[in-house]
Amino acid sequence: MLVLGAGAGHPLCAAYSAARYVQPQQPDHDRMAAAGLRVGPDLTDATGPFDLAVIALPRARALGHAWAAAAAARLTPDGVFAVDGAKTDGVDSLFRALRGRLQCAASLTKAHGRLFAGRVGNDRLADMAPDEMQAAPGFRTAPGVFSADGIDPGSVALAAALPPDLAGAVADLGAGWGWLSAQILAHDRVTALHMVEADHAALQAARANVTDARAVLHWSDATAWQAPAPLDAVVMNPPFHTGRAADPALGRSFIGAAARVLGPRGALWLVANRHLPYEATLESLFAEWRMVDTPPGFKILHATRPRTARNGARP
Repeated sequence: MLVLGAGAGHPLCAAYSAARYVQPQQPDHDRMAAAGLRVGPDLTDATGPFDLAVIALPRARALGHAWAAAAAARLTPDGVFAVDGAKTDGVDSLFRALRGRLQCAASLTKAHGRLFAGRVGNDRLADMAPDEMQAAPGFRTAPGVFSADGIDPGSVALAAALPPDLAGAVADLGAGWGWLSAQILAHDRVTALHMVEADHAALQAARANVTDARAVLHWSDATAWQAPAPLDAVVMNPPFHTGRAADPALGRSFIGAAARVLGPRGALWLVANRHLPYEATLESLFAEWRMVDTPPGFKILHATRPRTARNGARP
């Protein structure tokens, strides 16, 4: 049995301990591994063939299609293909696209979700596999990663606001597929750049996009990552969504992580959507902060001298 996308705590994880799981998000992956499940960040080691493949449908349509093709390709000729997802995540449209292609297709709807299944037979859904994705010349991306179709305008605004004398050991928390990191490395006085990203697919794209020897890549939850030594600067365009809901607490956690990994004279450079309430968090965690710029829809914030010690306690 192959299971793609189920996170820690998903009912499938409790019911099928012998299955092969794929979970690209580092916090969930590590919790599943700690529970004794056979889990990997991608399909590299999940070659099959499998008798059953189940997809916990992600929000990103392109990633759902990529997983469908990958799962179908790894099934035995009589293998069963199943998808479980929310209607808000597009499960109905995927069912309409596949029900005529699955043998013995069956479906169950309940509340706001749908489960459907069938045999793929000789149809391996290869046409659903996405072509290689490029968001900008020289930058590849992957289905489902943040801003997979183009450079995020917030990152563009932040890169333009960085000071020419940016220097020392720097971190990009939530580095994604690496465009902002590449702009940081354009500053010659940066001696090291720690690229921290929880999404394995995004990090693999970043590994191909950023080949500068000063870059060190970390597959890690940025809010829990530990720097090897106090940093001189953190530059970040943090996420602010949990699922579909806006969650300012996530951005505040990124700010707390920045304060924790910076040295006493370290500086934070942050871009955020204009409406997000981060100023009080900066006030509590840094001795000084200011708004540098307000490009359309965004704000660039700069903070220095973190009040938080590296162990997370107030000095």
